[in-house]
Amino acid sequence: MSETNYVVFDPDLIKCYDKSGPRYTSYPTAVEFTETFAEAQYKAQVERGNATGNPLSLYFHIPFCDTVCYYCGCNKVVTKDRSRAAPYLDRLHKEIALQAALFDDSRIVDQLHWGGGTPTFISHEEMRELMRVTREHFRLYEDDTGEYSIEIDPREVDAKTVAVLRELGFNRMSLGVQDFEPAVQKAVNRIQSEQVTLGAIQAARHEGFKSISVDLIYGLPHQSSVSFLRTLDKIIEVDPDRLSVFNYAHLPEMFKPQRRIHAEDLPSPEEKLAILKLTIDRLTEAGYVYIGMDHFAKPEDELAVAQSEGTLYRNFQGYSTHADCDLIGLGVTSIGQVADCYAQNMKGMDDYYAAIDAGRLPIYRGIELDTDDRLRREVITQLICHFRLDYATIETQYGIRFGDYFLTELQELAALQSDGLLRLSDKGIEVQAAGKLLIRNVCMVFDKYLRQKQAQRFSKVI
Repeated sequence: MSETNYVVFDPDLIKCYDKSGPRYTSYPTAVEFTETFAEAQYKAQVERGNATGNPLSLYFHIPFCDTVCYYCGCNKVVTKDRSRAAPYLDRLHKEIALQAALFDDSRIVDQLHWGGGTPTFISHEEMRELMRVTREHFRLYEDDTGEYSIEIDPREVDAKTVAVLRELGFNRMSLGVQDFEPAVQKAVNRIQSEQVTLGAIQAARHEGFKSISVDLIYGLPHQSSVSFLRTLDKIIEVDPDRLSVFNYAHLPEMFKPQRRIHAEDLPSPEEKLAILKLTIDRLTEAGYVYIGMDHFAKPEDELAVAQSEGTLYRNFQGYSTHADCDLIGLGVTSIGQVADCYAQNMKGMDDYYAAIDAGRLPIYRGIELDTDDRLRREVITQLICHFRLDYATIETQYGIRFGDYFLTELQELAALQSDGLLRLSDKGIEVQAAGKLLIRNVCMVFDKYLRQKQAQRFSKVI
């Protein structure tokens, strides 16, 4: 493994720095979005984006789930009534038309993603119609060039569904697994057999999907390092291209389904750290590259390649490629990133429907970035994606003297340097192997809003 991707697990450092903080899927983070941001500001930013001619990325939120997973904090509609998808998709088709009318037809869609909820909740006919409407209004690739991905619940698909998805143009797939242990699955209300999961992966490979990603969660009830290793080894055996190994954040006061999880059944903080260390060691031995935070990928995967080439970035789906794309969020609660703004759609279904029915974009809050926001976003992005920062590049791009502009931040980073998390030099910042698991702590030093509002509630960094 190269020094760039080398990570050291230091339990003492982790315990010292394991505080709450943002995941930096955006900067400023979503807690800074305001309802004073409206359709007029968004349209002005779209015009700025059109002037660049850069490609587009489309994110579609399909909020429906057949059953509730108790750990989940996503925006979702839990129902067994499949007919509820039809009125939602009708509005989504209209929103596609409203958004597409704002963007130049010449801007091709490099990336497309269906997330949820459970996108595979909808029928094959509804999938075909949604993609048809998308192609009618946006310029999608007609070959396999684009990165077109979908989140699936293996319990919701069979070989025929996977074939339909490939037919529609999807070439990347992420699967929720979380844990194979029966006791864990029962405790979180997600009963999903190994056969079902492996069947979905085999079907995706048979249909020629280019990339398969698997999601696991550590810190769930009844987990231990021994039990989690059983799941991890089974996943490694099927050789996915990427893995996301998320830390379960138990916040029952914020997420009602989590109230059905008994705190006394959760692994201790020490056991969670043991699971994390074991996961890093096992995946490293298996040849995966540590991308950052909770992401691992094969060396030839697009994420690993983008990181090595310095083009990796983060958005609301996590680590991603194609930083030059404007991201259009479609569907209830979706967040877009266009030019120098973030815009979020309404969270309530009734409000979303009312806006669409009135012929309006369903935006209810967002933020326009000022020069300081853009500067700090670039600093945070470089650190969280590449574990290093070159002062000269930032100074040239933003016309500042880094040491003067960030005098307070550099003084604070000196303490992190003393603890071995990073190395400061006249040329820049290098996050050390022991600091990579704590990259959020490094980024938090540059977060102006976090400095002003210490009471904000975020998940723990580990």
